[in-house]
Amino acid sequence: MFRDSLEQRPDWEFSVFDVTNGVFPQDVTAFDGVMIGGSPASVMAGADWVSTLEVLIREIVAARIPVFGACFGHQVIAQALGGRLGYNSDGWSFGRVLTEVVATLPWMTNVPEVMNLYSAHKEQVIEVPEGAQIWSKTVGCPVGGLAIGSHVFTTEYHPEMSPEFIAALVEELADVVGADVTARARASLAIDADRALMGDWIARFFEGAG
Repeated sequence: MFRDSLEQRPDWEFSVFDVTNGVFPQDVTAFDGVMIGGSPASVMAGADWVSTLEVLIREIVAARIPVFGACFGHQVIAQALGGRLGYNSDGWSFGRVLTEVVATLPWMTNVPEVMNLYSAHKEQVIEVPEGAQIWSKTVGCPVGGLAIGSHVFTTEYHPEMSPEFIAALVEELADVVGADVTARARASLAIDADRALMGDWIARFFEGAG
């Protein structure tokens, strides 16, 4: 899905590592950038592979290799760099959410005051790492995205998800999140998310990071 969301850069090549099964890159300096996506796993659960990933994140950041994170990726990057996680006081954030853009980063163009993004989380960053700048927020989630310098860029949301995927996910998790959350999520999907805009920002981030 992330490859599809970066369709503006069809010549980019991707290598995929299943870190949940202990598959990590041997040499991160061999890559121009790193993306850490979402996961049904919890960063706060304390799995061994999460700890290993946090060590790798610190190596990536120290080497100033640009790293982008979404949802789980956003959370694990924040925790690896000294931030703190907790639970959304409103419970599940699910479906399409209105996201307020509170800071404009150098790689952002055509910046709206509010944008639509897909959401699927109940855990979130509640304290940012030292030196981090918050660039977006939503109701119930004051750290909707963060940046550190020009080499770390994250979002709590899911720019990679298509309308079809989020709709299927809402039905898949109906028994998990409950009837009220499911009903609100279904209703929210009448409007699509700003996938192309976020995809452009992500691509520009990697092209200008360092």
